[in-house]
Amino acid sequence: MKLGNLLKMLVMTFLVATGPNLYKVQAASVATGVAQTQKVHDEHAGHTHAATEDHSGHDHAHAHTEAGHEKDHGGHHGPIKDLSPFWCIPFALMLLSIAILPLFAEHWWEENSNKMKVAVPLGLIVGVYLVGAYGSQGMALIQHSVIEYIQFICLLGSLYIISGGIVVKGSMVGTPKFNATVLALGAAIASIVGTTGASMLLIRPIIRANVARKHVVHIFIFFIFMVSNCGGLLTPLGDPPLFLGFLKGVPFEWTLNLWKPWLFVNGILLIIFFVWDSIVYKKEEFIEEIKVVEKEPFKLEGTLNFVWLAGVVFSVAFLTPDFLAKLGVHPMGREVVMIVLIGLSLQMTSKELREYNQFNYHPIIEVAVLFVGIFVTMIPAINTLQLMGPALGVTQPAQFFWFTGILSSFLDNAPTYVVFYELAGTLGLSTELYGPVIANNVPHTILAAISMGAVFMGANSYIGNGPNFMVKAIAEQSGIKMPSFFGYMAYSVGILIPVFLLVHYIFITLKML
Repeated sequence: MKLGNLLKMLVMTFLVATGPNLYKVQAASVATGVAQTQKVHDEHAGHTHAATEDHSGHDHAHAHTEAGHEKDHGGHHGPIKDLSPFWCIPFALMLLSIAILPLFAEHWWEENSNKMKVAVPLGLIVGVYLVGAYGSQGMALIQHSVIEYIQFICLLGSLYIISGGIVVKGSMVGTPKFNATVLALGAAIASIVGTTGASMLLIRPIIRANVARKHVVHIFIFFIFMVSNCGGLLTPLGDPPLFLGFLKGVPFEWTLNLWKPWLFVNGILLIIFFVWDSIVYKKEEFIEEIKVVEKEPFKLEGTLNFVWLAGVVFSVAFLTPDFLAKLGVHPMGREVVMIVLIGLSLQMTSKELREYNQFNYHPIIEVAVLFVGIFVTMIPAINTLQLMGPALGVTQPAQFFWFTGILSSFLDNAPTYVVFYELAGTLGLSTELYGPVIANNVPHTILAAISMGAVFMGANSYIGNGPNFMVKAIAEQSGIKMPSFFGYMAYSVGILIPVFLLVHYIFITLKML
């Protein structure tokens, strides 16, 4: 599939999703979040609290959330109460396809057109059923999912394409010290430019530095762990779940309180990586070739692209749909800005620089094709989670940490964060036990547990956070054979879960936040 065809598909799906209400979509209609679980909780427990509604979905592009605009969109955006969990099967099949088909039909699966043959039919099955069975309510959920998908692709696409014009030259040798430095740098800047921005900026230099090495898979596994996920805990710009929390009332600077678990997790992972890489490095067959490298001075080219990257970060942080609506601008004006920035980057960056980076569109098209199926088939799974949330019996910090984290591994961390954030706000949890209320009636310790679970455990699978799959695709395009879906999870279970158990004990059980 060519880039032009992909763009046409995005435009068509956007027009179909928005229909005649294109310019009536308010900030909340475009934005994400999940349906306010207070209403479900009240019905379940027999309370008489006044319920408010948010909107289902999530926002990889950090879209703004605002309640109370359902009427502007012609439909109810809360969970469908009688939607059977049976309809989670297409989502499970989507995950199994990603996990299994590369093992049994590797060459067939390499073609993005074949991935589309799997993703689109599964998405259509769910979409047609929702519209046929639930009319405008089902259409509203699909519309949100499609718009969120476009936001997601615009963000990833802009960061991927713009960063592809930045070339780092110099004597970069993939020694353990160099690789560890890149991972540490990535974890540090992830909270500033976002996990996606940090990943796209650093993935090519670390690939190039290790081109002469044979055993490198672990480098990119840890890259996903640290740069694409765990590094983004310190600010709302770091990861989509935290930005949604900020838009729902969590103070911008509050996440800085999580510096201890951020330092602990990234520090442990960095130590494990350095020891691992040092052992592997000594066994490299081409170690002499690696050492004998002609000295070349460090040099950055295509630096104008840093301006366009800053523009993307600025648009994510400030051009929220709510803000644009107040200016009388269409809420998706932010995505238009990103597309313009892509155009500026392509126009003002020499082709030679992208050729030097071995840049092509295959990785972003692969992500776009797979996630069009994931976004739509995930609707019933999120719907089920919204309905079951109050019945899960989650009331303790450790429960919030693990429930949020495990579900974030497969349902994506942004919507899962909001589900448990809203749930926690309905429980009237003790401030004596869990610290002062930060926002939405959620105490400090509970909010910390939800935040850590969503951000850290987005690293547990390839689909837990947006940049994970991008890093995998870029690495594979460079000839690196990345592990399968389950193969990657063998790494995450073996390395990350023990670290998260320590996080549980130190920061939740011992209350050392």
